[in-house]
Amino acid sequence: MFDKKLLEEVLGAAMASGADFAEIYAERTRNNSIRFIDGKIDRINDNFLSGVGIRAFSGTRTIYASTTDISREGLLRCARSVSDAMGEGNAQISVVLNPTSVVDNHPVRVNPCDAETKMKSDILKQACFAARDYDEKIVQVQGTLGGVDHSIMVANSEGLLVEDRHIRTRIVVGAVASDGGENQSGNCSPGRGMGLEMFELFNPTEIGTHAAKQALVNLSAGYCKAGQMPVAIENGFGGVIFHEACGHSLEATSVAVGMSEMCGKLGQKIANEKITAIDDGTIAGAWGSVNIDDEGNPTQRNVLIENGILKSYMIDRLGSRRMGMPMTGNSRRQGYTYEPTSRMTNTFIDNGPDKNEDIISSIEYGLYAKEMGGGSVNPLTGAFNFAVREGYMIRNGKICEPVRGASLIGTGSQILQDIDIVGQNLATGQGVCGSSSGSVPTDVGQPLIRVKNITVGGR
Repeated sequence: MFDKKLLEEVLGAAMASGADFAEIYAERTRNNSIRFIDGKIDRINDNFLSGVGIRAFSGTRTIYASTTDISREGLLRCARSVSDAMGEGNAQISVVLNPTSVVDNHPVRVNPCDAETKMKSDILKQACFAARDYDEKIVQVQGTLGGVDHSIMVANSEGLLVEDRHIRTRIVVGAVASDGGENQSGNCSPGRGMGLEMFELFNPTEIGTHAAKQALVNLSAGYCKAGQMPVAIENGFGGVIFHEACGHSLEATSVAVGMSEMCGKLGQKIANEKITAIDDGTIAGAWGSVNIDDEGNPTQRNVLIENGILKSYMIDRLGSRRMGMPMTGNSRRQGYTYEPTSRMTNTFIDNGPDKNEDIISSIEYGLYAKEMGGGSVNPLTGAFNFAVREGYMIRNGKICEPVRGASLIGTGSQILQDIDIVGQNLATGQGVCGSSSGSVPTDVGQPLIRVKNITVGGR
């Protein structure tokens, strides 16, 4: 993106007041989306974003600034503002960059941002019409097909100079069912770090049908009764429980400053021995995967919990300095205006030793959470609250009537102990995770699991 000599000059300027490390992050991103509503394509968006962020360190103190002026003068002005904010001084810093190539583990055949509009609109229409035509009670369907073409460059005072490009595709279909008195909704939203070839894996008709079926199930459902009970949580987006209730507590963002319930617990048993949890940014074509993180480090497979024992945290450069531990390839940010921090990539509970059919049959009376919705968590205490998007009561070991309005309430440390049966049908679901460095794509996942006892909110 930039001349190497210019980057070396800019890094030197950022360190002129005595910083011990400096970094340049450059971004060029294209976002493309098509929206369907009320039976037709309603909107087409295509936009570009580019800019540069410059950061300097002095120990664990950081200064960050960003700019859209990518001329030599603009970059040096931004670097000097970082240096001035860092302190007084007039150091002469010489930086020599060594360009490094990146192996692309996520090749794309059909870039969604370059593909013809008709090709994309046909895919979206197929999904949305499938939802609309599924049942006469479906009264509204809305869908979006989006693509991102994201290129970055990272250069730092340790000599690193690396560039990468990552492309993602996602479709979101929402359906509303009505019986004339009330409305209920359903949703389906798969995504991948792939191009439009993603739809060789996900049939658009099945995506729309899934959203419609879920809306109809919720329309026919009664309200869930509140109480303490065992809960079976299905695979895929069910993994949002671990992501929110436990994953955030394992990020250096919280751990390094003593604001996590998992502080100081490395090597300790924190979960049932059937739980092995992993964050893996290397999975080919996965929604949360990247070749390098936003500090230029290769992503890796990090075993967070192994057979119930806490093995690792997720650590960025600042967290590494604060904790005295190596970086793990988990530094991420929404874009150049954000300073990076430790974040999850593809985070999941791995397959366990149990048979899936034994999970449902083991529950005399409880809840089957077929699909989870959103939620919230406090990383310091681990307290969480999650909505169940589609749920059913279990009676005498069998899945029975659908229920709505259910939520799961608890703490991360407790649910890790109370997950006592772990199945073998690992799958993932796609989300966008928000934190101090903005919103980033993340995969969540797990097989079917049983929580032996948890508070279920309802009526």
